[in-house]
Amino acid sequence: MNISEKIKSIREKINEHNYQYYVLDNPIISDGEYDKLFLELESLEKQNPEFVIPESPTQRIGAKPIESFGTVTHRITMMSLANAMDTNELKAFDKRLKKKLKTDDELEYVIEPKLDGLAVELIYENGIFVNGSTRGDGNIGEDITSNLKTIKAIPLKLRDDSTSSPRLLEVRGEVFIRKNDFQDLNTKRLQSNEQPFANPRNAAAGSLRQLDPKVTANRALSIYCYQSGLVDGIDFKTHLEFLEFLKSCGIPVNPEVKIVKGIDKAIDFHKKLEIKRNQFPYEIDGSVIKVNSLSIRNELGVRSRSPRWAIAGKFKAQQVTTIINDIFASVGRTGAVTPVARLEPVEVGGVTVTNATLHNQDEINRKDIRIGDTVIIERSGDVIPKVVKVIQEKRTDNTKAYHLPAYCPECDSELNRPENEVVYRCLNYSCPAKIKGNIKHFVSKNALDIDGLGEKLIDQLVNEQIIKTVDDLFRINKDQLANLERMGNKSADNIIESISKCKQTTFSRFIYGLGIRHVGEHTSKLLEKAFNSDLEVFIKCSFEDLESIEEVGPIVADSIIGFWNDESNKKIANECFSLGVKFKKNYETAIQTLLGKTFVFTGSLKIFTRAEAKKIVEKLGARASNSISKNTDYLVAGPGSGSKLGKAKQLGIKIINEGEFEKLIA
Repeated sequence: MNISEKIKSIREKINEHNYQYYVLDNPIISDGEYDKLFLELESLEKQNPEFVIPESPTQRIGAKPIESFGTVTHRITMMSLANAMDTNELKAFDKRLKKKLKTDDELEYVIEPKLDGLAVELIYENGIFVNGSTRGDGNIGEDITSNLKTIKAIPLKLRDDSTSSPRLLEVRGEVFIRKNDFQDLNTKRLQSNEQPFANPRNAAAGSLRQLDPKVTANRALSIYCYQSGLVDGIDFKTHLEFLEFLKSCGIPVNPEVKIVKGIDKAIDFHKKLEIKRNQFPYEIDGSVIKVNSLSIRNELGVRSRSPRWAIAGKFKAQQVTTIINDIFASVGRTGAVTPVARLEPVEVGGVTVTNATLHNQDEINRKDIRIGDTVIIERSGDVIPKVVKVIQEKRTDNTKAYHLPAYCPECDSELNRPENEVVYRCLNYSCPAKIKGNIKHFVSKNALDIDGLGEKLIDQLVNEQIIKTVDDLFRINKDQLANLERMGNKSADNIIESISKCKQTTFSRFIYGLGIRHVGEHTSKLLEKAFNSDLEVFIKCSFEDLESIEEVGPIVADSIIGFWNDESNKKIANECFSLGVKFKKNYETAIQTLLGKTFVFTGSLKIFTRAEAKKIVEKLGARASNSISKNTDYLVAGPGSGSKLGKAKQLGIKIINEGEFEKLIA
């Protein structure tokens, strides 16, 4: 055997052992033997660099540290899932699907544990891993390719014995860290006088966002893949068929996946997962239930934020007992004053909790919550800590009742409780807490996404009266930043550059960032389409104009009118534009000449790539699908068209060639 063949043989052995370990959960050699093989390959490649290839196991940690992450636009939106908090909501989900499908037949579902990690997308071209990114806002994620390459469970090259490597394979998955690896990581951090991670999810997310891949490589990250993005070169009829294909390629899939007939059996399995949730070696916070048939999925379609054919069944919150050491009032960006319990630190579901919301004074009175009480708390949906009840039997004579103050704890203005509301509000526009909250919201990821402007820095800028309203952000100069505590020239330069970059934004991000009450991300995008990104028209719009927009009701319309009736809000928005803010055209606001149409592409395209063609129809308001159904409007067929062409003929779908498609989109 010559040296080239020997290197190839060792590579194949290492890849096979990774497959046995991460996909089949069936290691056939010890860790020591694996390390010995790896070192041998590393040594041979060092001596013979001409035989090194990018997908070699030794090349997982080859990239140098970077200054910042680039961005990746997902070809198909990475949607989030709607939540079901109990079995009634799961049954309602099933009922909705049957109603839309006009059937009483039991649906076939695929159900699996819902991992508590970080969603990513992996892209393979002709069997080679070429790119990986975070979910981001669903449309644009961060390019973390180098960090994902360090995860041994992710194959750099798909297995040769997989059915056939598609030209393009986009696969979505969840990166997570196992409980024992998380404990080991925190132990090492404490030994190095570093702050431990709060929970496994934070550890996984923080590890993937390291600018130096070598740091990520030292974190024992894992991945399970569960969904496709765009796939070109192979068709599937069911989701289970797709998952089996992933396993044959060497891509890890959760072994707990189960296929069931009917929602009752899905609920039974969901309950079994909940009973043994703490026995899993990784954190789970629910189950994911999906329709198995891909053609039925196409028929059901998607909403603006989530697919209709899937739902996340959440587990009941985990509860613990602790003591309320104090209660304080917290002022939010809208001026809402919320009572917060300061707790004796306690761990709930892997997270150390020190504070819990008490919602409002009426809630405190109803539950008779006092300082010094022993209480049961839970993380609702495993996220927001709240007080469930007081254990009256443990109440002592030293407990103290609590009442929200009459004056704002931040600016000493008198608090106001609007009629028919339970929340007290600070109405002072100059309240420092409201200013800080507004600016933190304005720079947040889904608004203007200004990198480097963290909470502590914003607090300093407001406390020093450098910024009072969001438009002041565009007036900051380098000297003002450099003179702040723990801020050097380099950091000041970076922040000025980030602020400058964010001036090119979209209508929806800007409107969301302004923090108009009841106007979230989704509503901002609806307004962007309705007003074609014209801020002046939006400012002058009437109540009737707003109510005529689908999904905009009277409460939202009233809130928007009230916001623009305040001259100071108009002034802030206009000042932002005089200081250089500009809207770039969001593709969703293009003239949508193909609105509501569904396209499928098959065979070889010569004028466009498959990805370009799909992006074009999406810009024009249409939907690009991977499979033919009765809802398909056009099949664009190139040379070498396969089974899709025959199916389209059977269903009477309009079939056009690439030239006709070019005329159609023109």
